[in-house]
Amino acid sequence: MDSQNRPAKVKLSGAVMTHPRRLEEARLLAAADPHRRIEVVVDPEPEGRPTALRVAPLSWDCVAPDATHHLVLQDDVELADGFFAYVEQVAAAAGDEAVAFYAGWETRNGGVARLAALTGAPWAYALQEHVPCYALLLPADVARGYARFQAEDEPGWPYDVVVQRYLNARGVPVRFCTPSLVQHMDMPSLAGNAYHGFRQATLFADRAGEPTTHDSVRFDVVPFYQYGLARCAVRTGAGWEYVETERHLRRTGLLDACLAALASAAPHDLPEQVRRAVWVTGFAIGAVTADAPEADPRVAAAAMATLGPGGLCEDYGVDDLLALSHPVRDLALAALDEGRKARRPDGPAVGSAPRARTVVTGGVEGFGRQLAGLLGDLDHRAEYLAAPPANPSDLAAPPLAALVHLGRPAEGPEALRYALRAAEAAGAERLLYAGSAAVYRGGGERTLAEGDLTGPPGDPVALTWWQEEELCRAWGERTGIPVQVLRLADPVGPHAARGTASVDWVHLAWTRQPLALDPRGVHQVLDYRDMAAAIDAVLAAEPSEPVFNVASATFGEEELAGLVAGVSRRTPWETGSADRTQRWRMTTDLITAGPGWSASESVTEGLRDLAQWYACDVHGGDDLPA
Repeated sequence: MDSQNRPAKVKLSGAVMTHPRRLEEARLLAAADPHRRIEVVVDPEPEGRPTALRVAPLSWDCVAPDATHHLVLQDDVELADGFFAYVEQVAAAAGDEAVAFYAGWETRNGGVARLAALTGAPWAYALQEHVPCYALLLPADVARGYARFQAEDEPGWPYDVVVQRYLNARGVPVRFCTPSLVQHMDMPSLAGNAYHGFRQATLFADRAGEPTTHDSVRFDVVPFYQYGLARCAVRTGAGWEYVETERHLRRTGLLDACLAALASAAPHDLPEQVRRAVWVTGFAIGAVTADAPEADPRVAAAAMATLGPGGLCEDYGVDDLLALSHPVRDLALAALDEGRKARRPDGPAVGSAPRARTVVTGGVEGFGRQLAGLLGDLDHRAEYLAAPPANPSDLAAPPLAALVHLGRPAEGPEALRYALRAAEAAGAERLLYAGSAAVYRGGGERTLAEGDLTGPPGDPVALTWWQEEELCRAWGERTGIPVQVLRLADPVGPHAARGTASVDWVHLAWTRQPLALDPRGVHQVLDYRDMAAAIDAVLAAEPSEPVFNVASATFGEEELAGLVAGVSRRTPWETGSADRTQRWRMTTDLITAGPGWSASESVTEGLRDLAQWYACDVHGGDDLPA
């Protein structure tokens, strides 16, 4: 819009990015523009490994000198009738934003598109995720800057992630239309993405209508079904959190109603895991859209028909997906109706006694906030403090049951000393120091129990963890406050810090770098949800044992690398050996026999949560737009 709120005059240019194998398809797409503004840009090194990154800079750089906006299409799409006229109208109204004309059924943004369709919103802002690049419109000056950004960015990231990183760096929000006006065609993937399965739009219209509004919405809760798992994106004061949909329903008081309705639902010939995940997703969508007018039944049916294909496209072939789509649609529609009717409980009884608090400090802030939320799910009144308050009395009302400090000795002991001073001043009843299994580094090829480490270790990294443990023990002896140490295996899940095999390998996989593996290596990992459950179990028991080892599972190095590749991106590896490779393991018998904790979460799910967080959420931009 111009200064008088009139539509700006648009000059459009564009490109179709292609490979010689698809040159004819690209030419047909370019010819669909009646004004012939779309160039065909061919991979300059077609004999190399196919990648969009080679042709993308050329496609974004060929902006016409007088263009106000530039459109880049991929060569494996179908366009709705009237597409180019619609693009011009949108460009005139969308200002400096990026505009995508596609949202895939297998993505988080497919969940956004489903909500938009059900609430009648033709435009919605994208969640942080790889940008849907099948048909993407950028303001001309933004388009001209892409090539330089890609040249200077960390190499190896997929093209749609590089676009995400670029737009976040420029502060450019991404909106997309619902229904999509571009459909992904079922062609073999030239970039090696076939393992992602059959991918299409959440909803597709084969004709572009007249836009009734260009206002774009953002939803604070987005249920989606992906990789066979029911998940929710939830906007919080600290950004976005991605949690299991059942956990979100429990937090909002709706899980009991959801599961009761599932138990009484008409039987469907679906695998039980699929049936439950589809139901809780549909129910949560109903709860989110309950205050909106009921959608046109045809729109609701179309939106729910792609729920199953989106969630299961990596596990089923095309024919099986299409066979599942109707029973999944019917089940999801029933769940949608139940979710719309559900009402949240009124809340806790007035006058109930305040519960004692559990305060989490230290570590990586995102991980600490996530841990506090998981402890809250286990009935703790938990909160995370990036630093203990300047006035320790702020920790004391209501009573402080425990302070849980996430160790991070590489940054020095001051954060721990500060937390200890605050815990003492606030009258904490107990301190849990969340340390690391790295304290056993240099322990040889054996199984280690808590009592096997009786003095300072010789390994320099292990020594830093031992010194923090000793600082806590000395503080406990002086204050009389019980201190317990948890020696945690490498955390697996969102916000896990770099420096562990799982996180480092996920990074290498996403950036197409090979792994050097030692076949003798041993890795113990701890699912982030199991970690919260272990802390809960220790706090529920009397503080009799000073140290507990905690791990969810143990893997050989090649086995763990295979799991990482399965949830992120397949990457080559080579056999090698390194002196730092872990060959010891901890026993967890003590925490199992005492507090009664045992691992219960799927490590594969935890690794997938880690991989998806790393693929989508480490690139900035959580607050675009407010």
